[in-house]
Amino acid sequence: MKLATSKITAQGQISVPSEVRRRLGLAPGSSMDWEVEGDSIVVRRAGRYSSDAIHRALFPTPPTARSLNEMKEGIRQHMRKRHARD
Repeated sequence: MKLATSKITAQGQISVPSEVRRRLGLAPGSSMDWEVEGDSIVVRRAGRYSSDAIHRALFPTPPTARSLNEMKEGIRQHMRKRHARD
């Protein structure tokens, strides 16, 4: 099913039709991936999130600073708890 048609400018640029932008959620500055699949080229919206954005979402606050002795004691307690004989 043909959705839209674009023309290439003399500078090698194309306009993305409004229906395509709407369906893919594209806005100015959006990135698109071009992939070869068999004898076709497929254009997709690039991943929305960078690894940095994902890291900030998973770890919103920076970790609390610990001294080397505090870290060693934490490891020691974890190992004792993990390998304790019941």
